[in-house]
Amino acid sequence: MTLHIGMVGLGRMGANMAKRLARGGVAVIGFDPDPNVRAAFAAVAGCQSVDSLEEMVHALPPLRVVWVMVPSGHPTEGTIAELAPRLHAEDVIVDGGNSFYKDSVRRAVDLASYGVRFVDCGVSGGVWGLENGYGLMFGGSPAAAREIEPFARILAPTTDSGWLHCGPSGSGHFVKMIHNGIEYGMMQAIAEGVALLKGKEEFELDVAAIAEMWRHGSVVRSWLLDLTAEFLHADAKLGAIAPVVADSDEGRWIVQEAIEQGVPAPVLSLALMARFSSQSSGEYAQKMLAMMRKAFGGHPVQDAAGARS
Repeated sequence: MTLHIGMVGLGRMGANMAKRLARGGVAVIGFDPDPNVRAAFAAVAGCQSVDSLEEMVHALPPLRVVWVMVPSGHPTEGTIAELAPRLHAEDVIVDGGNSFYKDSVRRAVDLASYGVRFVDCGVSGGVWGLENGYGLMFGGSPAAAREIEPFARILAPTTDSGWLHCGPSGSGHFVKMIHNGIEYGMMQAIAEGVALLKGKEEFELDVAAIAEMWRHGSVVRSWLLDLTAEFLHADAKLGAIAPVVADSDEGRWIVQEAIEQGVPAPVLSLALMARFSSQSSGEYAQKMLAMMRKAFGGHPVQDAAGARS
């Protein structure tokens, strides 16, 4: 029996997730407010675009699963508010964006009044997810989780790994928030370490070669290090990159969570503070962080002249 899913938001993540699902045999119906994006999506094998959320709901057979991949905050709030009254009892909305977990707890309760089930799903993998698979951490009732499990098995790196039903509503986005905080800390450590290597000018160290060597047998080997070695090999000076690193809401939320719990999280907090610092001034380590974000997530970087690429 063919699986069907609706995908709302066909940007960098949403479109690639839809393509991976389509490759796995899922019939994907996509919507994006940009007509040009919809037209391009309709040309993808196994994918169909629609011109409205109402049309999407009518096109999906029951039980409907609609996966929302739009920015957190007002875009997610508005999309879910528009979907909820159009769906039927037992249909499922998945919020795959980086929403605040307390909002997800609230949304699950709100949607229950419509009889609609809700899954909050943290998605990791960036621009590499289409080929390599995504890490999926989701929260919701056991029944709702079972409805999205077939899709998780296709989106994940393998059918049995890279996805987890973490617990009740809110837990998926909570786990993703912690994941992103750890990511901040790991990136900061690599960037500061390589900056120290580069700063030892009398040794004339080849930082690209060192990063490549660390990838093999070293305790610090990781995917972040793989990506770092790759862009350092192309340009170890990073002269054209402005030392400006954006921060996302997850970094701020995790520091707030640490304060609420009274749990010390100095590395995660300082990594966020370093990004704040870079937004006014910064050095080589900040350029490293900007390039790592581009390498794993496709995030734009700002060149020394102020243009974004």
